[in-house]
Amino acid sequence: MLNVEKIKSDFPIFSRTIRDGKRLVYLDSGATSQKPRSVLDAERDFYEKHNAAVHRGAHQLAEEATDLYEGARDKVARFIGAESDEVVFTKNATESLNLLAYSWSNSSLTNKNLANSNLTNGNSIFALKPGDEILISEMEHHANLIPWQELAARTGATLKWFGITPEGRLNFDPSLITAKTKIVALTHQSNVLGTINPIADIAKIVKSHGALFVVDACQSIPHFAVNVKELGADFVAFSGHKALGPTGVGVLWGRRELLNEMSPFLTGGSMIETVTMERSTYASAPQRFEAGVPNMAQAVGLGAAIDYLSDIGMAKIAEHEHELTKYALTELQKIPGLAIVGPRDLENRGAVLSFTVEGIHPHDLGQVLDEYGIAVRTGYHCAWPLMRAMNVVATTRASFYIYNDTSDVDELVSGITRAQEFFKVSSSGVLR
Repeated sequence: MLNVEKIKSDFPIFSRTIRDGKRLVYLDSGATSQKPRSVLDAERDFYEKHNAAVHRGAHQLAEEATDLYEGARDKVARFIGAESDEVVFTKNATESLNLLAYSWSNSSLTNKNLANSNLTNGNSIFALKPGDEILISEMEHHANLIPWQELAARTGATLKWFGITPEGRLNFDPSLITAKTKIVALTHQSNVLGTINPIADIAKIVKSHGALFVVDACQSIPHFAVNVKELGADFVAFSGHKALGPTGVGVLWGRRELLNEMSPFLTGGSMIETVTMERSTYASAPQRFEAGVPNMAQAVGLGAAIDYLSDIGMAKIAEHEHELTKYALTELQKIPGLAIVGPRDLENRGAVLSFTVEGIHPHDLGQVLDEYGIAVRTGYHCAWPLMRAMNVVATTRASFYIYNDTSDVDELVSGITRAQEFFKVSSSGVLR
C-alpha cells in the first residue's frame, strides 16, 4: 500500500476541515481529483514568470511559454506510450469526443482540403452515410453517448449498442460488428460500475472489420498504466482533472495518419497552413485541432500532475487501489440492506463502487454522509441508460485514489450505518 499520510501532505486541501471541524474524507475522485501542490505551483509559476501566447512571437517569454507547453505534450505522450504529434490538447474528454464526432460530420465524401490525405477514390473514411453503423454500449457516460447520437442524426447513420449483464459486465456480442460498422466507441472503465472492459481483445475484432475504434479512458489512464498503442484503439480520450491535473485541459490521442486525414473541429488562428481570401488549408496534427490561444497553464499543470503520478509509479497506484477496493467491497457488503451495483468481485474492476441502501434515497444518504465530512457522488452519474439497464433510479458512488486508505473506507461504513440509524431503517428497508 502507498504511504497515504505522506501523499496527503502534498495536497493542500486535506489540511482543511469541513462541517464544523470534521476531517475531509474525499471519495469523489471519479468526478474530479484533488491537486497536489506541485500542480498548483506549476500553474502559478507559468503565469508569474512565463506568461505569453505559445507558438507566437519571437520574444523570450513566448519562447519559454512554447517550450513549457510543448514539454507538457511530450510528458503526456511518454505517459501513454504515444508520439508527441499524436497528442491534441482539448478542454476535457467531453470536448475530445465531440471533436471526433464533429470532425467526422464535417468530412464530406470528396473533401479535397485535407493535408497528407490518402483517401480511397477521394472518399474520406470519416464520412458517414445512411446505412453505416455506429456501435457503443449501455454503460457509456453521456460524453461517449450523446456525440454519437448527434453524429448519427446528422449523417443518417444508425446507432447500435452492446448491452450489459446483470452483474454489470459488458455483454459483448461480436456479431454486432459487421461490414456496416464504421465506428465503435467504448469506455475503458465504467464511471459507475468500475467494470474494466477488455479493450485490446475487442480492438482486434473491430479492426478486422475495418472500423474505427474510440476509447473513453477517463477512468483508466489516471489509475493504472495504459499504453494507447497496445490497446489497439485508433483514438483515446481522457481528462486532466481526473488525473490530479487542472480543470480545463483534456487529451485526445489519435493515430497520426488518421488525425491528418480529419477535418478540423474549430477553425481560426494557429491551425492553418495557408490562408487566402478564397480558401484555407490546415496544418498537420496536432496544431490543426488547437485553434486560437490554447489552455497553456493548464497543460503545464497537467505535465506536473503526470510527473507526480510517474514518481509514485502507476503499478504501485494500481496495486494500492486494488487492495483498497478489495477491502471496501468486503466491508460494504457486511452492511444489511446495502447492494453493490456492478461487479462484486475484483476481476477486471477499478476503484469505483456504486451501491444502494434499502429505505434511503441516494441523495438523502449523500447529504447525511456530507454531515460527517464524507464526500461521495449521488445520482445517475451522467449515465441514464446504464441506470435503466441496471434497474436503479440512482446510486451512491464512492471512488478512491492515491490519497485514500482503509480509514476512509471505515468512515464510509460508519457513516452509512449512522444514516440507517438516522432514518430508522432496518435491514429489510422498512421503518423500525
